[in-house]
Amino acid sequence: MAQNPPNLRPDLAPKATRPADNRPGQPTIGMVSLGCPKALVDSERILTRLRAEGYGISPDYAGAEAVIVNTCGFLDSAKAESLEAIGEALSENGKVIVTGCLGAEPEYITGAHPKVMAVTGPHQYEEVLDAVHAAVPPAPDPFIDLMPASGVTLTPRHFSYLKISEGCNHKCKFCIIPDMRGRLASRPAHAVLREAEKLVDAGVKELLVISQDTSAYGTDIKFAEERGHRAHITDLARDLGALGAWVRLHYIYPYPHVRELIPLMADGLVLPYLDVPFQHAHPDTLKRMARPAHAERTLDRISEWRDICPEITLRSTFIVGYPGETEAEFQTLLDWMDEAQLDRVGCFQYENVEGARANDLPNHVAPEVKQERWDRFMEKAQSISEAKLAAKVGQRLEVIVDENDGEVATCRTKADAPEIDGNLFIDEGSQGLKPGDILTVEVDEATEYDLWGTPV
Repeated sequence: MAQNPPNLRPDLAPKATRPADNRPGQPTIGMVSLGCPKALVDSERILTRLRAEGYGISPDYAGAEAVIVNTCGFLDSAKAESLEAIGEALSENGKVIVTGCLGAEPEYITGAHPKVMAVTGPHQYEEVLDAVHAAVPPAPDPFIDLMPASGVTLTPRHFSYLKISEGCNHKCKFCIIPDMRGRLASRPAHAVLREAEKLVDAGVKELLVISQDTSAYGTDIKFAEERGHRAHITDLARDLGALGAWVRLHYIYPYPHVRELIPLMADGLVLPYLDVPFQHAHPDTLKRMARPAHAERTLDRISEWRDICPEITLRSTFIVGYPGETEAEFQTLLDWMDEAQLDRVGCFQYENVEGARANDLPNHVAPEVKQERWDRFMEKAQSISEAKLAAKVGQRLEVIVDENDGEVATCRTKADAPEIDGNLFIDEGSQGLKPGDILTVEVDEATEYDLWGTPV
């Protein structure tokens, strides 16, 4: 079966930037971080703990005394990539500790790579540290090994992922994430706020709120209030918005209470951006998926959100070729796209995942049909994106700079999340712009996914 395009795969992490200012004689650890941003946060927490214990972080295999591979197990293709990464680390370094989602299946890993030193599951930080201690004993120097208040980050300094909960209570038939990461476990709101404050104090300009189900934040702890902060997504978004950074919300299921977030966007407290995993539009397909949302209501909710905040950007992902998907069901999805007019869209061809209930469904779709439907879907999504971006020509937009090579500054508008959405490029007037700068530009040109502009 053809793999999903790399830029639409959930198992490819952003390129990591790792500190390399290690002292002589300092024990060093390397990190290979695969997976979604939630896994990237786990990698950051592990490295922060290691730095606090006196370990240095190596940006390459040669400089590391052991390597941690944080794996992804979301799709079979992701599992294959994780095994490949483990094999490469073993070949290049020899001392390898495996963690992450695929670590929930230790026999699967050791069957392919029996020489790994240890295997731990997702967010098992203490077990990872124990394995590192066994492989490379710590040798801290409290007079030299200083930790920044914000900890170690694997993203550029001007934006950071903020994980507010772990796990998921849904039982979608195509997904095994709840089996690997457990049921929903929300962090106390005051702890999230404290982390966010440290990040902003350290210079972070954009907070990307992530979890498996951001809309459900706090439901497991009955929206507990502690130290003046309530564990409810609306309250949390309002509190985060008061910190002065851009706040971007990911993985929002379209529950009715999401409406309460939209006025915060209209008021400028939170970026007018919602990442909503609709996955499909036909009610029978959604029923076979065991999805928690109802397609017949989503168009009404989208309309209501746009009435409250006309500038809102909606991003989503979809699955084509799900078992039992008929041509009529797929056409319903295309028609729904015409009505919904989503701004940013990703699409996956359905893959079997070992342990997922969808594997046992009847009437699996042939690979060539999945590819053909994916092509048609992406053609539709591209035409919508092209028209929406063309309408921005002549507008003035606020952007954040991600990088500047001296000739072209690569930026993002409020409608663009890092790595997964488009960019705005400045090729005239980019001199002196630095990552994290926020400025206003006038849009001069648009393509299917990207914009060009000039500072004003």
